[in-house]
Amino acid sequence: MGREYAVRPIAAVGAVVVRNDGRILLTRRANPPLQGLWSIPGGVLELGETIAECARREVLEESGVECTPTDVYHAVDSIHHDSEGRVRYHYLIVDVLARWTSGEARAGTDASDVGWFTLDELAELARTPQVHHVASELLLRASPPVAGSG
Repeated sequence: MGREYAVRPIAAVGAVVVRNDGRILLTRRANPPLQGLWSIPGGVLELGETIAECARREVLEESGVECTPTDVYHAVDSIHHDSEGRVRYHYLIVDVLARWTSGEARAGTDASDVGWFTLDELAELARTPQVHHVASELLLRASPPVAGSG
């Protein structure tokens, strides 16, 4: 099944990878849809692959970074119409939180650039609003508990 003008939504995974210093991994998309925009790394789920396996594979392929997925956050529809109103792309994307484990960020497949960004920087770069929302909420969830709380 092709991705463009598919007969049904395509399952995909996005990974909000957080480094120990709280910075978040972004890749600049090299291909449509959203070509040229900054986004969290991710891609299409392969047959027989788990969400966590897909997240690890896509992050490694796009950025050279190894990560450990820790939590599924939510799912979002990414639907793009053509000028005639037909659905050109429809992805069902499961976003996960992941922790950086190793590797230096470098642009790989499907990415023209890659980098680590603070939440403030991410808000300016990521044109899709859910990226900042998901990253900020997941960053809060990933933060270690404050001593003496709870």
